[in-house]
Amino acid sequence: MTVNESTRNAPTREHAEWLELLAKHRHFLRFTTRDLTDEQAAQRTTASELCLGGLIKHVTGVERNWTEFILNGPAAMGDLTSMTEAQRKEYADGFRMLPGDTLEGVLSDYEKTAARTDEVIAALPDLDASWPLPKAPWFEADRWSIRRVLMHIAGEIAQHSGHADIIRESLDGAKSMG
Repeated sequence: MTVNESTRNAPTREHAEWLELLAKHRHFLRFTTRDLTDEQAAQRTTASELCLGGLIKHVTGVERNWTEFILNGPAAMGDLTSMTEAQRKEYADGFRMLPGDTLEGVLSDYEKTAARTDEVIAALPDLDASWPLPKAPWFEADRWSIRRVLMHIAGEIAQHSGHADIIRESLDGAKSMG
């Protein structure tokens, strides 16, 4: 069965739990940017090249790409074994606030992407459905189920929420918890 063969009006308990988990981790990531200016969201505060706005841009891209993978399989991502210089630059820029980027715009894009992901999850007929993974040197498995893709998305958000906490605390001492 492919992902597009049927849809659901109401998510199952498992679907609802995935939606709840993603909402929780998205909240913590967005919360790290509360009351910041665009300049603060773009500021590097650690040895890393990461900034808060860049982390949100990255997570937005990850979520958008993997949602397209859920719907369309590996064709949504293409062959990742040999990236061009332009593709490497585009990837790196996904971790930075570029001239013209605003925190409001980055958060708005993330909100739209998250809403789209949630719509797709709620409509999925079968979380066991799977696709072959795109060609990439970092994938060990041959296929991922939709459930495994959701684990990956949740893991990305949670991991980068932790990065965001450190960056924010280094910026002005604000903490997400505690």
